[in-house]
Amino acid sequence: MIGAVAASLPGPRAGSGSDAAKIQDAASQFEALLIGQLLKNASDAESGGALGGDDSGADSSMLEIAQEQLAQTLAKQGGLGIARLVVEGLDKPQSRARLPR
Repeated sequence: MIGAVAASLPGPRAGSGSDAAKIQDAASQFEALLIGQLLKNASDAESGGALGGDDSGADSSMLEIAQEQLAQTLAKQGGLGIARLVVEGLDKPQSRARLPR
């Protein structure tokens, strides 16, 4: 999925409305992945981790699906603000986006 997000990024600047929409979508997907990983880590810690959990396979799969859906919904609603930061960073001109040395 990360490869799909990276492949959908058109370039460093959003030149047209279509490019801006692609960047926004990719940034939202990226944020959903991060939120999903946070949720997964939180549930693994609560259940004893990947090595010590006693969840059945079906319960574990349903929890993963629910976490993924929650992460996608949160990201579409603005999530943690990471997608906005990514879009702003990609939309800056190259000269302003470089960090001072």
